[in-house]
Amino acid sequence: MRLHFIAIGGAVMHNLAIALHRKGYEVTGSDDEIFEPSRTRLESWGLLPEKEGWDAARITRDTDIIILGMHARADNPELVRAKEMGIRIMSFPEFIYEQTRDKKRIVVAGSHGKTTTTAIIMHVMKHSGRKFDYMVGSSVDGYDTMVHLSDDSEIAVLEGDEYLTSALDPRPKFHLYMPDIAVLNGIAWDHMNVFPTFENYVEQFSIFITKISPGGCLIYFKDDPEVRKMAEQSSPGIRKIPYTVHGHFQNRKGFYAATHNRVVPVKIFGEHNMQNLSAAREACMAAGITEDQFYDAVQTFAGTSRRLQKTGETEKGIVYSDFAHSPSKVKATIEAVVSRHPGRTIIACLELHTFSSLSSGFLPFYRNSMDKAPVRVVYYNPHAIAAKKLPSLTPGMIKEAFGDDSLYIFDNSSALFTFIRKEHFRDPVYLFMSSGDFDGCDMNKLTEDLLIV
Repeated sequence: MRLHFIAIGGAVMHNLAIALHRKGYEVTGSDDEIFEPSRTRLESWGLLPEKEGWDAARITRDTDIIILGMHARADNPELVRAKEMGIRIMSFPEFIYEQTRDKKRIVVAGSHGKTTTTAIIMHVMKHSGRKFDYMVGSSVDGYDTMVHLSDDSEIAVLEGDEYLTSALDPRPKFHLYMPDIAVLNGIAWDHMNVFPTFENYVEQFSIFITKISPGGCLIYFKDDPEVRKMAEQSSPGIRKIPYTVHGHFQNRKGFYAATHNRVVPVKIFGEHNMQNLSAAREACMAAGITEDQFYDAVQTFAGTSRRLQKTGETEKGIVYSDFAHSPSKVKATIEAVVSRHPGRTIIACLELHTFSSLSSGFLPFYRNSMDKAPVRVVYYNPHAIAAKKLPSLTPGMIKEAFGDDSLYIFDNSSALFTFIRKEHFRDPVYLFMSSGDFDGCDMNKLTEDLLIV
């Protein structure tokens, strides 16, 4: 079977392309821009397009299925040609559902914690010797790709993203997965460019719950009032399993997850990660994993890429990189680092990168989100604002929205990193938060610069 990926450079799209190539499919693709690490990974598997850009001539009669990424627009010439030729067009969520429709699907949803919760479930399944398919939104140690589809597994573990499916399908991706076991880990308004009101955003999760298979189960965070209300109002034809933040404590030796009858050391930390741990525990048990298997496995779970990822530590300090960008994620991440490193100077650097975070109407939601960090830095790129066709921002507007006159504000990445490098902070812990990359910053090189003895 020949598959052609339009917008093959996306995080999930290029991983799906590699996974299907390894499975024996004939795979081609195109994109108008492909960044790292997608470029190198596609090239290593012989899947990197010979040239960037769109070309309708790539679509031929022997193409069986077009897999359409969100980055491609409705007037994409390859998409237009495929429609004219009557070739089947599927988004990657549609394709993944098609490939897993006969399996028990665990779908993890929520405004935060999706990736980590999904990765914990995967780790436990693998540690317990279970065969499973998966799709996760970040690199995870021990896995070559973020997507795996097989013919002999009975379980699929899927991260349920609420963003839109494709230019032809405005449904959120997680509406297409039809979970047997659904996890809902909390709701905080995000993606205001496609969900203009909080009510509209919340509605997408209500719809997600209606997609649970009859007789399936909803695992929900009961301490979130919106989530709890949805669960209480949901169909009586599904099982409902509430959970809360897992018991935990820390000491000089490390961080521990605790229940009434066991204490286990874990490599992840922070209250938000203990919430993720609880969600994963309930999902694993619903899929037949025992408590003993779960707690034996989680002790070796080291986290995922850019989710409180420690990029370096010496006597000069510690550096963390995190994907946090929405107000709730920023607040939770900073609180986790402050709690884990009491008495140390936390230098929290946030890049405003998404449409929502660069919107003046959304900025006030960040108020007090960074307050617990002794040093607070916000960076934004005026070119990114212009590219998103948003009104310009000023340092004064950002300080007022955050409710913090002590913020360091930068609109030039070179000036930001010069400031970070030249300041001599006492016992520093650096925390860089962004869904972007601070204008192409090499985090490994920056870590070396900050921690070199």
